[in-house]
Amino acid sequence: MIAEILVLLLTILVVYLFYAHRKNINEFRKNGVNVLPGVPLFGNAWRSVFQRRHIFYDFDEVYRAFPDDRYVGYIDGISPVLLIRDPEVIKQITTKDFDHFINHTWILNEDANPLLAGSLLLMKDEKWRDMRITLSPAFTGSKMKKMVPFMNTVARNIVEYLRTNIDGDVSGEVDVLDLISCYTNDVIASSAFGLEVNSVADKNNKFYTTGQRLSNLTFPEKITLLMITVLPSLTAKLDMKLFPEEITNFFRDILKSTIEYREKNNVERPDMIQLLMEAAKGTLISSKEDNDIDFANAEGVELKPEKPIRKWTINDLTAQAFIFFAAGFDTAGSAIVLAIHELAINPDIQQKLYEEIKQVSHDKRTLTYEVIQEMKYLDMVMNETLRKWASALVLNCLCNKTYYLPPVREGAKPYKVEKGTKVYNIVNSIHMDEKYYPDPERFKPERFSEENKKHIKPFTFMPFGMGPRHCIGARFAMLELKVFLYHLLLNFEILKYDKTTDPLRLTKSNFNMRAQGGTWVKLSKR
Repeated sequence: MIAEILVLLLTILVVYLFYAHRKNINEFRKNGVNVLPGVPLFGNAWRSVFQRRHIFYDFDEVYRAFPDDRYVGYIDGISPVLLIRDPEVIKQITTKDFDHFINHTWILNEDANPLLAGSLLLMKDEKWRDMRITLSPAFTGSKMKKMVPFMNTVARNIVEYLRTNIDGDVSGEVDVLDLISCYTNDVIASSAFGLEVNSVADKNNKFYTTGQRLSNLTFPEKITLLMITVLPSLTAKLDMKLFPEEITNFFRDILKSTIEYREKNNVERPDMIQLLMEAAKGTLISSKEDNDIDFANAEGVELKPEKPIRKWTINDLTAQAFIFFAAGFDTAGSAIVLAIHELAINPDIQQKLYEEIKQVSHDKRTLTYEVIQEMKYLDMVMNETLRKWASALVLNCLCNKTYYLPPVREGAKPYKVEKGTKVYNIVNSIHMDEKYYPDPERFKPERFSEENKKHIKPFTFMPFGMGPRHCIGARFAMLELKVFLYHLLLNFEILKYDKTTDPLRLTKSNFNMRAQGGTWVKLSKR
């Protein structure tokens, strides 16, 4: 009897999934929007879910299927999504008409997932706006320049470790992902939490093991993540947790104890905890120096306070510290790894970058924030890395009030977007579109020279997002990337060998931006 009931329930579920899948496809087509069918339950991402290919290729297949359309239908699990292809429409959604699309699409129960749901990334509506306004002064140029000494110290530790452990002039195999995870971990520990750790020498430190734990989800956590993506409302109602309680407690305890110690002993340190303390007190303000960078990735209108900003609790601040850690440890780390991979398989570009670094080292004694801004070729290399290998993939948002998109193609009618509709503004596929970047597979930093970058079409380069929801830590991330490359290339030549994959392709088994087979190089002392 029980078996028969289970079979009946399973049959009902399968029928429902097929019905929902077909309904989504028919709804798109009825409104003149092209869509690739995909498969029930997994939609257009079924190949990446089953580790047949990286999810970028799932998005890219849909993007390229209908080249004349401004937007297309995308099936995400059982949810219909509008995938925006046209840069002008992306501009409307992310900047001009941002008030219609203020929130991201993920739904998490804040009691069950306080670190993620309470972070700036997933905060919603007025609470998000208030936190964004509160934290914006913490990520300006004048604040970021105080972080560079921490980054320099960590990078020198890595270089010293490598020099000590290289037997002869050339290293054996170097697992770049492992190396960079130590660097990004230590940078975040120092510049955000005021902790001095050396992960290349001691990988058992709690900060490093926590980062590794977050980067390598268990099988049950992967299932939970899939369910959060496919059935967000249900998982929120069921209070499903993505991370165990000890992760939450780890970050809360560090933040709370550090704040209490500093307040009791009148200790100040120019790091992220200090900025969060000032934010909680309402004393964090911008200075006149904070408009010193024309940061292309931050195009859009900055938010202005319209009323007194709310008081923030220790849980609120912990969530912001956590997301800063998670983004710095994994997302920024992936970009550095892929930059090193590209330099290994493009030795001419590596040599040109080294010449700039060598000249700067000869002329300047210390690598400062101002010196980094002067290094134009380094900036070009990092921008080209972020063009080819941006972690963003899509900028997702949820329509919160009825909106009309321009016609999907010439001769069609405007498309009515209902409240609650998911919208994905595509990023990487635009970055790799021949229409905007000729020969896109080629790693060519000169695309971002002073002469050439003014010809880049607006909203076709979006590695950190666009508009008010752009990544608040973008300046920090770029500094973190540049500081490490400076110290590494100043001391070592990066060598390709038989384990260095060329051409570089994305792994099938991970949603992060990582090379198939890993990134392996050898290093030669300079």
